[in-house]
Amino acid sequence: MSGAAQQATPSPAVADGVRPRVAARRVAVAGATGFVGRSLIQVLSKRHAVVALGRGVSEEPAAASEALEPSVRWRRCDLFSLYETEKALEGVDVAYYLVHSMMPSSRLTQGHFEDLDLLLADNFGRAAGSAGIKRIIYLGGLVPEVEEGLSRHLASRLEVERVMGGYGVPVTAVRAGLVVGRGGSSLEILVRLVGRLPAMICPRWTGSLSQPIALDDAVELLARCLDLEETTGRVCEVGGPDVLSYRDMMRETARVMGKRRFMIPIPLITPGLSRLWVSMVTQSPKALVAPLIQSLRHPMVAKDRWLQEKLGLPGKPFAEALADSLRAESLGQRPTARSVQRLPLPAGRDALWLTAEFAAWLPLGLRGLVRVARNETGLRFFAVGLPWPLLELTFRPDRSGPDRALLEVSGGLLAGKTVGFPRLEFRTIPDRSGALAAVHDFGPRLPWWIYTRTQAYGHLWVMWRFGRHLARIIHGDPAAATETDRAATITSALG
Repeated sequence: MSGAAQQATPSPAVADGVRPRVAARRVAVAGATGFVGRSLIQVLSKRHAVVALGRGVSEEPAAASEALEPSVRWRRCDLFSLYETEKALEGVDVAYYLVHSMMPSSRLTQGHFEDLDLLLADNFGRAAGSAGIKRIIYLGGLVPEVEEGLSRHLASRLEVERVMGGYGVPVTAVRAGLVVGRGGSSLEILVRLVGRLPAMICPRWTGSLSQPIALDDAVELLARCLDLEETTGRVCEVGGPDVLSYRDMMRETARVMGKRRFMIPIPLITPGLSRLWVSMVTQSPKALVAPLIQSLRHPMVAKDRWLQEKLGLPGKPFAEALADSLRAESLGQRPTARSVQRLPLPAGRDALWLTAEFAAWLPLGLRGLVRVARNETGLRFFAVGLPWPLLELTFRPDRSGPDRALLEVSGGLLAGKTVGFPRLEFRTIPDRSGALAAVHDFGPRLPWWIYTRTQAYGHLWVMWRFGRHLARIIHGDPAAATETDRAATITSALG
């Protein structure tokens, strides 16, 4: 235990299992439609006013839920939209963040999941800072003692934790491994594997240790953090009483399900083959399976469960928690596209410069295939020989600044009607070590099957080329620097 945890002693009320009375607060829960979020708002709403946020929130289910839980106000909020996030957090005291983006958020989603998560965390941190939120309580992942060589999934969870705290709001990081409860995608994969295979192939990663925690216990600890000011700005590692290998969890799952399964160790199977095997057997998306498989090479064991020891909550055994699990529910996707790419950022430059540089570079980068017309309101892109613009982007000075520049997709031959706010944005991350380019809620005019095989690939190619251009600027390429100078005129036009 840490020194702080050793010195702290629970109050008589806590020791007896009764929460101390605290003043009611207004609490936002981002990711309220997820399996952790749904359970958390039921606990929080007993003592606080809850603002439940989710992209999948619709009016009819929200009205029915509010009738049953008057202290819960459901609000549709697309966390990819900084504007919606800022509005959603107005008047909130504390915000919970239970979001990850390994699953696609649009019918077409371009970009690595860690870049999407970075954008979401950056939005939430910015919005929390501007709304005067007192602190953020974040459910992340357990991190090994040595952070070097982390899997993409665990590195992303840690990056989210750090970026959200970059705007002045303290972050309470509740780090957990496998959360065992109905609706959990990781548990669903485990149950499907055991349920569908009479003989279980056990690659090397199935010997890695894990410390699963029951959903009810994870929710209880998240809720208690709200009452304990000493958790502010601290890391709280949590887990159940059992430390098991994944092979042990498969055996225990088979026992609970009443099935006899044979375990066949095959250490030579690579993570890539494991991903294909698990995806094929469980019918789970590769985008979800791949990061999870990569993370399993790390031991996921809590090093210091000081919060649980303080509260006297050791947690349920794995088998008991498993008995209450159910399959996850799925949500449909809207026919829109989202694309997020991480870009290098030259020293001393900001988002406004990045936007101007992109506009200056694009005609050169596409070798004369595209012409860019600039005026005081934004940019228009033309194909050579055509009088009609392919895309029209209107600069939004009311939503832009040095750390974020926003352009609305306001028209063009390639832009179709869509629900939402189609936009392109460039933003810097808090420590200015890089930047993000992001397209949100874009509805293509082309038929979907043509768009995904043409324009969508074209966008990825353009952003890859632009990233290489920025890298050349950083490394002092004189040819790239001349384009930087040319961008200065566009910067003034964009305000």
